[in-house]
Amino acid sequence: MNVIGIDLSGPSNTGNTSVVSFQKQGKALFLHEYISPGTDEAIFRLAKELSSSSDVVVGIDAPLSYNLGGGDRPADKKLRKRAIEFGMHPGSIMPPTMTRMVYLTVRGMAVARLLESIENTSTIKIVEVHPGAAMALRGAELEQVLGLKKDSSARQKLLEWLQWEGLKGITKERMPDDHYVAACASALAAWKWHSNESVWLERACPPYHPYDYAC
Repeated sequence: MNVIGIDLSGPSNTGNTSVVSFQKQGKALFLHEYISPGTDEAIFRLAKELSSSSDVVVGIDAPLSYNLGGGDRPADKKLRKRAIEFGMHPGSIMPPTMTRMVYLTVRGMAVARLLESIENTSTIKIVEVHPGAAMALRGAELEQVLGLKKDSSARQKLLEWLQWEGLKGITKERMPDDHYVAACASALAAWKWHSNESVWLERACPPYHPYDYAC
């Protein structure tokens, strides 16, 4: 099995999109490839190549649906409440149609559609994830999670924590940016979701919310 973690950005700044793929070996995931910038073409090509020989689980850090009429989806409200209980900021989970989020939502839905268009799509499983919540709810140091974007030492420590969680080979990156760390955490959340070990999960509710949302 292969696991792909995607820290997605909006369609106009794909340079901020990081993509990591891992191969599952025993009880661990081993880093196979790191792609940045993660264009739609690069994501499609990677998933298509991996799905030709194995099952692929894809964790996407972006809204993959929106609420009818705008605002929070039911899952957004639930995850925000849980994240706040663990010390995260309320703004860590934003409504998909919020001004700052809507372009990310559009791209998230487009990327999911792209992946579903791959011929052997039955081997590809897609889940929406939240990397910050995935780390905080799993016991990573809250201060480091909150410092992900601005503190390089926090990023390094989070990578070490993620390695202890079973992601091998990820600390080789000398100057990891926050997008790389988030992509790795997205892969962790997707892997645990596939293994039925999510610490938080909102099941899909088709047709309006067609994907599970997990941490």
